[in-house]
Amino acid sequence: MLRTTLYRSAVLLLALVVGTGCLSTTTLASESDEDIVRPADNHPETARLIARLLAHQHFRQQSIDDALSEQVLDAYLDALDPDRYYFTQSDIEEFRVHRSDLDNMLMDGDLDLAYHIYGRLKQRATERAEFAHQVIDNGIDFDTDQTLELNRREQDWVADEDALDRLWRQRIKNDALTMLLGEDDEEQTMDLLRSRYENVAKNMQRSEAEDIFEAYMGAWARSFDPHTNYLSPRNSEEFDIQMQLSLEGIGAMLRTRRDFTEIIELVPGGPAERSGELSPGDRIIGVAEGDEEMVDVVGWRLSDVVDRIRGPKESEVRLRILPGGDSDSAPRTVTLERNEIALEEQAAQKEVKEIERDDGVQRVGVITIPAFYTDFAAAQAGEDDYRSTTRDVRRHIDALKADGIDGLIIDLRGNSGGSLQEAVDMTGLFLPGGPVVQIRRSDGDTEVMRDPDEATHYDGPLAIMVDRQSASASEIFAGAMQDYGRGIVLGERTFGKGTVQTMVDLDRFSNDPSVDTGRLKMTIAKFYRITGSSTQKRGVEPDISLPSAMDSDEIGERAADNPLPWDEIDPVDYTRIEELSRAISLLGSRHDERVKDHSAYNALLDELDQIRQAREQTEVSLNRAQREQERAQRNEARLAKANEHRQIQGLEPLDSVDELEREDDPDTLLDVSAEIMADFYLLRNEPEVAQRWGFNLND
Repeated sequence: MLRTTLYRSAVLLLALVVGTGCLSTTTLASESDEDIVRPADNHPETARLIARLLAHQHFRQQSIDDALSEQVLDAYLDALDPDRYYFTQSDIEEFRVHRSDLDNMLMDGDLDLAYHIYGRLKQRATERAEFAHQVIDNGIDFDTDQTLELNRREQDWVADEDALDRLWRQRIKNDALTMLLGEDDEEQTMDLLRSRYENVAKNMQRSEAEDIFEAYMGAWARSFDPHTNYLSPRNSEEFDIQMQLSLEGIGAMLRTRRDFTEIIELVPGGPAERSGELSPGDRIIGVAEGDEEMVDVVGWRLSDVVDRIRGPKESEVRLRILPGGDSDSAPRTVTLERNEIALEEQAAQKEVKEIERDDGVQRVGVITIPAFYTDFAAAQAGEDDYRSTTRDVRRHIDALKADGIDGLIIDLRGNSGGSLQEAVDMTGLFLPGGPVVQIRRSDGDTEVMRDPDEATHYDGPLAIMVDRQSASASEIFAGAMQDYGRGIVLGERTFGKGTVQTMVDLDRFSNDPSVDTGRLKMTIAKFYRITGSSTQKRGVEPDISLPSAMDSDEIGERAADNPLPWDEIDPVDYTRIEELSRAISLLGSRHDERVKDHSAYNALLDELDQIRQAREQTEVSLNRAQREQERAQRNEARLAKANEHRQIQGLEPLDSVDELEREDDPDTLLDVSAEIMADFYLLRNEPEVAQRWGFNLND
């Protein structure tokens, strides 16, 4: 019954979204009594409950044993100190003595080791803050020829405290240089750094039993898969507030990562997304209300940062941003107006691209869909004209057909998902009925979601544009179009999120209704295409690839820790509408030949290559003069390439790199996709052209 309830909850929630080993702390190095935080009275029983749910209800069906215990300890240490700036190798060796005991301890409700490790982290953070003050007070030499590796997650833990001191001198110097490259005053920078390191230590000292329990149980949850997690009562409430903030604030979902508040998602149509100056991965290092002084928020709790960002509708908030991706970007300030996000801002939009050919002008319709949405409130209220993705796309198709389009592109780039039912319903606009997607639980029970409507609303040439951020519902639609031979998929391999989550309120299982125990977000099912192939981890492969600056090893399900594996099940019966393999081969060849002399396309390739190189550069110089020179050269080259691209598009050149963040780049990939669609139309509808290209529709 519990399994069925959880599964039904997931579908209703449309969760496409993203004994014997008992041990006492007396066996570990002691801490002072005033520093020790102990588990709350309900934590042992809640830990056992979470363990039972994970072991018996999670899709992976994984045993809680010694092997998983070792994995959890590593995950916990990585979560507490991901960049190896606090623990030493001797700390790690002490903790790992008990690495095979965590499973037995968990089932016994023994959390002492987890709390002891967190206590050591607090101790180290205080020591590091004091050391940082000494380094800053003694002055920093920016003339030495040193470097720092920024990507430290794969680095070994440093041997001892002396090695940790050397590492921290480099970190402090790099933090200072990053701020000084943004032209901050040196004295002000040093004051800010003192405050920053002190804040990190203070916030760790403020950690309560609930914070430590959440971190530890989160390590257990994420060891099952990256989309499973435990939310404490406070963060369960904050999660709900974040959802409201995304709709009535700046339109950004946030998380804490490595002392920073990181943007993980922008809500389509929100102030953050509309600004064009923010992206997932950017880190918020400062917040200011209107014209007030900027407050550094590095090391702050997420809830405290959100409180700073939150404010009245139509009020102004300034964010100090450290860009994600580029290892050596200077901070910049972004000004946003807090506002409610109207559904219209998230809705599908249409346009027409005209492609001139010797055989005439082809008109290609484009429908851009930022998310799969529906106005649930209006639908439940019985309103006949409520908004939804399917309804809006149908309306746009009618308008585009009346406008005489020759082909249609559905643009799903950046669409991370949304309503599962809308993805199924929208698929039905292009099919004469049939299965769309399979959903399978861990017990093998499989549900097939179908398009119940046998009417086809659009049967002309169709292409679907995707990128690395197209996920979940987007992958279901693109995969179905590809499997039926209904359309050509253009772009890059999609994200690869093929799992279904549900949110379990743990209070339902509590014997004490007065105690709030939090929630467990848990993966309970997987999506499979009608061919039987999962979208999990592999995503949807494009029929014709287009370039990207994104690294498939850094973005997507494959980049996450412990993703569920790709697999396949039995296919369902379905009938392909068209066999497109030969057409795709010819269209791909014509595309490759055309872009050889496509100035804008090749300028874009150069620009994307520069971005990739900047991402790959994870070692930075700690010499100020060299750092400034390298940054100036990089910005000069980036600006030159961007202006070359703009000149080809007939746009005015920009004066500085800062303007790049505020300008809408020409959408060259959409332009070349429209060219492919124009070819597709000619292949299908102009036999003489097809014959001239060596393509026989009857073969």
